[in-house]
Amino acid sequence: MHPVIYLNKSMVEATKARVAPVSSAMLYGRGVFTTLAIYNSQPFLWPKHWQRLAAHANKLDIDHTGCTEKNVGEALYKLIAVNQVREGRARVILLARSGRDIWKTKTPGAKKTDLLIMTGEPQQLAPNGMSLAVSPYRANAFSPLAGIKSLNYLEHVLSWEEAQSRDFDEAVVLNERGEIVSATTANLFWAKNGTLHTPTLSTGALAGITRECVIELANKNFIPLLEGIYEMQDLTDADEIFLTSSSLGVAPVTTFDFRRYSAEGSITTTIKSAFLSVLSAAKRH
Repeated sequence: MHPVIYLNKSMVEATKARVAPVSSAMLYGRGVFTTLAIYNSQPFLWPKHWQRLAAHANKLDIDHTGCTEKNVGEALYKLIAVNQVREGRARVILLARSGRDIWKTKTPGAKKTDLLIMTGEPQQLAPNGMSLAVSPYRANAFSPLAGIKSLNYLEHVLSWEEAQSRDFDEAVVLNERGEIVSATTANLFWAKNGTLHTPTLSTGALAGITRECVIELANKNFIPLLEGIYEMQDLTDADEIFLTSSSLGVAPVTTFDFRRYSAEGSITTTIKSAFLSVLSAAKRH
């Protein structure tokens, strides 16, 4: 994480930043965030990230009046410049100060939501491809937070940490019905017999921005793609597997369930090459 963050129209040292301790965000996790990649000092696909962030804020009744794609984007660009980020990541967070809360201050103040932006270095990828386990924890597709990037992210973190404790890079998460949802912090794709597969959003999967981009690239490259409901056997029978997220981009999986997969499978290679072309075009602008 870089030393300077943006908090409510001010650039401050991260170690000196302060937010309200008695708030809906701090007490109940009422907040949303998005993580996006930075290439050539440009936030990648910022409009799409903002649209999702605003939609998720509305679903959780987070008042983001005064925050727009334009002014939050301008703040993001300023922070990228201050921290001199050329290649990296940014996280944009909306922290609700109040809601229909049990614990609340008597004088909540005029400001209803805090805007926090931070930047950091790119996520380091395993040079020989990623290793994938199966998480022992289940996602709840019926949760009101399913598919929302909220501050209630500890389940994802604990699943990721459990995989890391077994020396895996990531883990497949299933929902309560035993359906494949995603990896702990990324969307999941696999190829079988020339067709690309990914779990449908009704499983509880997040509508990832990179996921959307990959679906578009598959269509443009005439790769058959199915969004569906799948069980573990569908994944273990795959010819190729890769993960997608803003931090990872398109990341091949080379180990899963004691099986080995090529990082250079034909569909993975095509999608990754097409994605890198999109990045190159973005860097030129």
